[in-house]
Amino acid sequence: MNKKTGRVWKFGDNIPTDQIVRVDRALGTMEEMAKHVLENYNPEFPKKVQKGDILVAGKHFGQSSGRAVAPKAIKATGVGAVVVEYASRLFYRNAFEVGLPLMECPGITSHVSDGDRMSVDMATGEIRNETTGQVLKARPVDPFLMEMLKAGGLIEFGHCIDEWKA
Repeated sequence: MNKKTGRVWKFGDNIPTDQIVRVDRALGTMEEMAKHVLENYNPEFPKKVQKGDILVAGKHFGQSSGRAVAPKAIKATGVGAVVVEYASRLFYRNAFEVGLPLMECPGITSHVSDGDRMSVDMATGEIRNETTGQVLKARPVDPFLMEMLKAGGLIEFGHCIDEWKA
């Protein structure tokens, strides 16, 4: 759960949730939404993204609406992790609540290219561009949030807590 390796899909700054999943697609099934994630920014992404790939984006990722459907739809594509320079606070919170691994790394978009192979260690904050060999250090994900990710999200995490109490 801590380490992810995959192909980089690189996006820019200021991507709002209603462009991660367009409003006219937000009422469909999760499978249908996944077929359209970020299609306005890269039409190939929803068609060719593979399980375990890593979505990289710039500043203010997931801004505007606090709809949790955006991180749910990204998770439904099979993306293994999201690494952004900065995520909106609501998107950040929603990502962990739905079990989508997310890490913030200032400057990440300057150090990777679309199609690079990248490894991410959520617990240590180490990011390695396997294509270039460059290593970056981000802030590790809080251990509490790591436990939430391991459980699969907030609801599943709550069930784990209930089991611990029993």
